[in-house]
Amino acid sequence: MSEHAPSPVAGTPLCAVLTTDLSSITRGRSFPSDQIDAYRARGIGWVPANIAIDAFGSIAPHPWGSSGDLRVMPDPEAHVRLGATTAPALEFFLGDIVELDGSPWMCCARGFLKAALARFRAETGLEPVMAFEHEFRMEGASWADEPAFSLGAMRRAAGFSGQLMAALREAGTEPEMILPEYGRDQFEVTLAPAPALAACDRAVMLREITREIARNAGMRASFTPKPEPDAAGSGVHIHFSLAGPSGNVTFDASRPGRLSESAAHFAAGLLRHLPAITAFSAPAPISYLRLVEHSWSAAYVIAGERNREAALRICPTFPVGGPDEARQFNVEFRACDATANPYLVAVLIVLAGLEGIRGRLPLPPLVDVDPAELPDAERSRLQRLPQSLDEALAALAADATVRSWLPDELHDCHVAIKRGEIERVATLSPGEICSLYGAIY
Repeated sequence: MSEHAPSPVAGTPLCAVLTTDLSSITRGRSFPSDQIDAYRARGIGWVPANIAIDAFGSIAPHPWGSSGDLRVMPDPEAHVRLGATTAPALEFFLGDIVELDGSPWMCCARGFLKAALARFRAETGLEPVMAFEHEFRMEGASWADEPAFSLGAMRRAAGFSGQLMAALREAGTEPEMILPEYGRDQFEVTLAPAPALAACDRAVMLREITREIARNAGMRASFTPKPEPDAAGSGVHIHFSLAGPSGNVTFDASRPGRLSESAAHFAAGLLRHLPAITAFSAPAPISYLRLVEHSWSAAYVIAGERNREAALRICPTFPVGGPDEARQFNVEFRACDATANPYLVAVLIVLAGLEGIRGRLPLPPLVDVDPAELPDAERSRLQRLPQSLDEALAALAADATVRSWLPDELHDCHVAIKRGEIERVATLSPGEICSLYGAIY
């Protein structure tokens, strides 16, 4: 360094309080870290209209106008401070949006999940457990010439991968695995199972920490569902199981699919309402470039054992060298991507499952092959998932049960945002749509 060059000036360490909105963008406010105690007590100011901000930065029609004030209260159980793996340190709390008197705000997705989980526990005595798997693409990397899943790809990305795993561990998210995926410069990170609220918090943390580590390395992590029309898509797979006082109660080797009675009813409820739920789990026009037949995503409203074309995949267990089958056993929800708010998707999974348990709904026959391999007559009897966001919104409008779970303001705001997205991309080509969302997510 030249003797005339200015010395680096250390900035004031900052901490943020964050909330994730209907477009799955995490927003908030920062303050000096030495003021954490004060902000933990009083939170940060927020405005109802903030939830109507769409992915493109416009404000969709909403009922609040210019009035209203809220607070985002940080949750000390959802606190991240990365000092060993980032510089400057990254510190934030995830929070709940509340009224000025401290009561939950009806459109806070995280608070909505807390209420749904309390209802589920009260009626069933069970605890939903979830684990999120995220796929993403690294932009600005130089690994494209390495084969998918190869050791070469792992070693070329070892610096980034090791830093990311260290940061996720430092944050307490319990990362399990990072692997180079099928797509160019595409990776997947898996996290350990946790109670549903903590699992959703970890999903948000993973996205933001991955972006941070990528920025520090001069790259960009993109969670867009489809980076290019012909490229491999990136999904969010949500694994779920049900826990009782003695542990996982999802497994019963004597029943179809090895699903216990409660788990089968839960899955049946989720399948019954899945077309409407897709308006929240695949809530962007670009989502439907990924949810196509014969692409290992999900195109049909089916459950199947070890079937990656099924919307609900009953996962395999490994009786040798691991925990017993009952502890391992889970179901994977595959019709989701990172344009979805993880808390809202979890709410709808839980409430649909509760509806299935209440009504003792029977699980439809399992489909254990790619529907594309079935005879036309047999495949025609299977229900397709919505093939566009417009179809998903129509399914939501037609499902009075799902509609009844949602506060009017949250429903109307979500639909307004999504109608705006449909209009925004109406004249764009698939490639232009991919570029537009790739710049955001």
